[in-house]
Amino acid sequence: MGLLVQKFGGTSVGNVKRIQSVAKKIALCKERGNQIVVVVSAMGDTTNDLTSLALEISNDPPQREMDMLLSTGEQVSIALLAIALNEIGVHAKSMTGVQVGIVTESSHGRARILEIKTDRISNLLEEGLVVVIAGFQGTSLGTGGTSEITTLGRGGSDTSAVALAAALNADACEIYTDVAGVLTTDPRQVPEARLMSHISCDEMLELASLGAAVLHPRAVEIARNYGVKLVVRSSWNDEEGTTLTSQAKRPIGKEGLELGRPVNGVELVDKQAVLGLSHIPDKPGIAADLFEALSKGGVNVDLIIQSTHEGNSNDITFTISQNELERTELLCQDLIQKLGGELTVQNDMSKLSISGAGIMGRPGIAAKFFESISRAGVNLRLIATSEVKVSCVIDSNIGNKALRSVCETFEINQNQIKINPTVIDTKEPEVRGVALDTNQAQISVINIPDIPGSAASLCRKLTESGICLDTIVQSERQHESGGRTISFTLSRDDRKLVDDALSTLLKEWKGSYLIDGIAIARISSVGAGMPCTVGTAGRMFRALANASINIEMIATSEIRTSCIVSENDGTKALQAVHKFFELNNNSVRSGGSS
Repeated sequence: MGLLVQKFGGTSVGNVKRIQSVAKKIALCKERGNQIVVVVSAMGDTTNDLTSLALEISNDPPQREMDMLLSTGEQVSIALLAIALNEIGVHAKSMTGVQVGIVTESSHGRARILEIKTDRISNLLEEGLVVVIAGFQGTSLGTGGTSEITTLGRGGSDTSAVALAAALNADACEIYTDVAGVLTTDPRQVPEARLMSHISCDEMLELASLGAAVLHPRAVEIARNYGVKLVVRSSWNDEEGTTLTSQAKRPIGKEGLELGRPVNGVELVDKQAVLGLSHIPDKPGIAADLFEALSKGGVNVDLIIQSTHEGNSNDITFTISQNELERTELLCQDLIQKLGGELTVQNDMSKLSISGAGIMGRPGIAAKFFESISRAGVNLRLIATSEVKVSCVIDSNIGNKALRSVCETFEINQNQIKINPTVIDTKEPEVRGVALDTNQAQISVINIPDIPGSAASLCRKLTESGICLDTIVQSERQHESGGRTISFTLSRDDRKLVDDALSTLLKEWKGSYLIDGIAIARISSVGAGMPCTVGTAGRMFRALANASINIEMIATSEIRTSCIVSENDGTKALQAVHKFFELNNNSVRSGGSS
C-alpha cells in the first residue's frame, strides 16, 4: 500500500468515454490498497478553445482575466472524473487549486508554487476518498490580501502533480500520457525511436529544455530537487513506462516549493589547459577529424567551444587536463599542418562551475554567476552552458578567489563545494537520448571588451528584458582591437526584444555590434555516461560529417553536447546522430506516439 499521485493529461480525459476509462484505471489501483490523489488537465483542446474565444474579443486580453477563463477548463474535468468514480463505487471528491491550498506567486499566467497546504487532502485520504485536483492552477494573495486565481503556465498540470507528490511525501508520481514513456528522440522525426526504461532527472532536464515535450522542465526540476519518484507511462495500457531517478528526498525549504535556491553546487577543477585552433577551414568533418584524432591518442576532452566563424574559416577551442598537454599539442599540430590555421595554448587554467536544476530556464542566474566572478576582478576565458550547469574557464591563480565570491553570492555551504572531483564511472550510456530544437535564433555580439564584467553586463541586459538564453559561447579569437565575440541562442520569439535590450550597452562598447546568424536548428545528445567516456563529442561530429552537415556552433557541458546546424539540416542531423549511437531499435513497446 502506498500514496500515489496520478496525473492524466488532456487527451486522456478528452471525452466522456475516456474519462470513464481513466476512472476504471484509478479504481483498479485503489483496489490494490493505495491512497490516490489524481491531477487532471482540461479536456482535449479546451485550453486552446478558451484562448481563441478571448482573442476573438481582444488581441491583448488582461492576464488576470485569462487566468479566470483558462482555470475553468480543469474545473470541468475534475467534476466529471469525480462523478465517473462515484458512479462505479469509488468515493471521490474534486477540488480546485484554490480549494486544495496550492499557493503561488502573484504572477498571472506563469506563477510558481510557493507552498501546498496538505491538511485537507490528508484528511480526505484518511477517510478513504480519492482526491481529484485541478492541475495548472493555484491561488495567490493579491493587493489587500484578496485571493486571486493564478495559472502555472505551459506544462502546469505536470508541475501541479509533482509538486503535490513532494508536498505529500508520496511514494511516487505517475504521469499518464498518450506516449509509452520517454523515448530516445521524437518518433515523429525518427520512427525507430525506442522507449527508455529509466533516465536520470538531470538527463531529462537537458532533454526537456531542448524541446522533448513529454515532460515540462519545471516538473522535472521539482522531482530532482525533492527526490520524487517520477514515472511516465501510457494511459492506454499497463506497460511500465519510464522511471526518472533522482537524488534522495529532502524537505521543502522556507524559500518556497518552486523558489528554492536554483544553485545547489559549485565545482572548481584546476590544472586545466586551453587549446584554440583558429582560422581552420569551415567545412563538414573538421571537428570530427580533430576530436577523433584526440580520442585515438587517449586524450579526454572536457569543454568544447566553437563560435561563429568569419568568411571561410572557423575557430574551435577546448579544454583538457594539463597533464595531457604535450601529446595533445602534437596531435593538433599534425592536423594544422594538413589543414592550415593557428594553434594557441594556455595552461594553468581552472574551470569554475555552478550546478542546479533548470539554471538556464531562470533568467538572471548566469548573469549573477558572471557578475560574482567579475566582482573578484576575474576575467572569463571561455563560457559553456547547459540546463543543469554553467561553466567558465579562468586563470588558476585567481580560481580560489572567484570560488569564494560565487559561494557567497549563491549562499553555498562547504558540503556543496567540490574541488577537483573524481569522475565516477556510472556504467550509464554515453548517449541516452537525442533532441532537436528548431525554435532557435542565433545572435553574436562582435568586439566585446575583453575585461571582467563584460559577459555579466551582456547577460544582465538581456535578463532585464525577460530574455532566457539557451546557449552562450565566448570565442577564443580576439579582434584587432583586443575584443572578443560572444554568441548565444535564444527562442525565436525573443529575438525581437534583443535590439532594444542591448542598444545602450552597444553604445558604451565602442566598435561593438550585433549580427544575426543563419536560420538554425540545435541538435543535442545527452547521456550520464559522457564524463567517463572518451570521444563522445567526436563521434557526434563524425555522424554529422558523414551526413555532409556543417556545424555552425558547438557547446558542450558535462552530460550534453550541442551542435548548431542549418535549419534545413535539422531533421537529417537528428536522424544521423540517433542512428550513429545505435539508439534505433524496433522493440519500442506499444502505447502511442508523441
